[in-house]
Amino acid sequence: MAKCDEGYLCEVCGSEVESIVDSDLYLRYVIGLLDPETLHTSSERHLRCNPQLAQFICDPNFERVVVDGDFGSSALDPAFVREREALATRGFQRLREIADLLTRQELSILEYPLPEVREAMEKG
Repeated sequence: MAKCDEGYLCEVCGSEVESIVDSDLYLRYVIGLLDPETLHTSSERHLRCNPQLAQFICDPNFERVVVDGDFGSSALDPAFVREREALATRGFQRLREIADLLTRQELSILEYPLPEVREAMEKG
């Protein structure tokens, strides 16, 4: 089977990442942690397979992830945690919007990121 026929496989668990809503790759892109030029060469993971980022998603449609130890949110600076939670949660909500929009219309990948990320990309 050609690589493009396999879909996006999670580098952690090896299973297919079936939906953009479950995609760590697209969450990182949407919130500006991944340059659009490297999107096609970056590894994919399920959100839950990257708990260091998933722990910051605070949305009723996402089962909370808790990370213990030095990299858990309880061990980090509270201001950083609030900022990261706001960003990751907005990003997750944007993924849900994108999934819904894609069922009704075409959407350029350049339209995926949050507004402030798109603005920064345009200024470039």
